Amino acid sequence: MIRLRRALLPAATTERLADYTAEIRQQATEKERKDRARELWANRRQVRPALVAGLAEMAPGRERCMYCGDSQGTDIDHFEPKSLAPLRTFDWLNHLLACSFCNSNQKRDLFPTAADGSPLLVDPSAEDPLDHLRLVLPLGTYRGLTGRGEACIEVFGLNDRAVLVEGRRDAYATARHSVELWRIAMDKGQRDKATEIVRVTWNRPLIDVLVAMFHQSGHPAADALFAGEEEILDLLLDAELRSAFLHFRGLSY
Repeated sequence: MIRLRRALLPAATTERLADYTAEIRQQATEKERKDRARELWANRRQVRPALVAGLAEMAPGRERCMYCGDSQGTDIDHFEPKSLAPLRTFDWLNHLLACSFCNSNQKRDLFPTAADGSPLLVDPSAEDPLDHLRLVLPLGTYRGLTGRGEACIEVFGLNDRAVLVEGRRDAYATARHSVELWRIAMDKGQRDKATEIVRVTWNRPLIDVLVAMFHQSGHPAADALFAGEEEILDLLLDAELRSAFLHFRGLSY
């Protein structure tokens, strides 16, 4: 999971979403609100194209799932499930792009909360997941830094799905090669090639690995985190390289 910037919707879509929410709010009971929300969502043809386009713009890589970062995002997921919060069914701030596996097999209607009722899952469009999760780069597994990070690991199966863990290990190797190739291209004066390397690198699946590399390279314990990989750490700390890669995604690690 990586930090995402919420896209803006067309004004007409925003108005339509508000109309749907008002219609749900008018229902007399909670059951009626849930039933009406479900009915309206099943017939959302007028707003679906704009919602999908907005989520695709926000998504990591080439429309990757905002939870696992690996598979293509195919579903509009309600961060707070509509079965629990019908009034948020058409709330744009409650919509994320998920792959069908994360949406239907992992998250479903799960929405764990703390004792005070606050959500334990991390919304990547509202906060930085790296405040709650740390990727152990050589292993391809996540470690929870907080209870919320641990909840994300459990609900989305971030460490239980071998395809994700193995994919992250491969993505780490590929990302290391990319930063090395970028430095070589720049040293040869091949700026167009270097720019292309940056673009292709960010468009790959599992770019949470690349984000974690830059984030951890600036950590006070970076020498320990990259023990035995000092050359990669030096590259990740190269101001010119950091600017080229991070500026592409609007990051500031």
